[in-house]
Amino acid sequence: MEAPAPHSPAEPGSVQITVTSPEQMRELGRRLAKLLRAGDLVMLSGELGAGKTTLTRGLGEGLGVRGAVTSPTFVIARVHPSLGDGPPLVHVDAYRLSGGLDEMEDLDLDVTLPESVMVVEWGEGKVEELTEDRLQVVIHRAVGDTTDEVRQMTITGVGERWASADLSVLAA
Repeated sequence: MEAPAPHSPAEPGSVQITVTSPEQMRELGRRLAKLLRAGDLVMLSGELGAGKTTLTRGLGEGLGVRGAVTSPTFVIARVHPSLGDGPPLVHVDAYRLSGGLDEMEDLDLDVTLPESVMVVEWGEGKVEELTEDRLQVVIHRAVGDTTDEVRQMTITGVGERWASADLSVLAA
């Protein structure tokens, strides 16, 4: 992974990272897991195939949870219990949900969040009301007919929980 280019400064509370392979994306997830604790919400956005599930797979490895982390597109949410004493990982794919938090209430995310690390793909405009504190991860990739594995990522901490967090450790 590479640090951001000098001409693209990150906003305060955020870090920009370039990832050049799926393994680097998983490694970033493993490093991110070290910063997370029960009650944390991570929102992932990016085009189809950007690497959201690959990042989450690394998070699951870093958190030490049970089960293969795969896209929950057709089940909407999967819970991966911890194999140790850490929090479970709740992996949500809100792609097929058109409403906001009201439509997601049936999933009891508000009840699950305090004990879990929750990762929501495609959650913009749908889950922000769950908590004032969250990490927003935006993944950009080349679109079209390309085999380019390069991803430009911006990770931004929102709220008091992330105000003093040093996200630059993720770019190491």
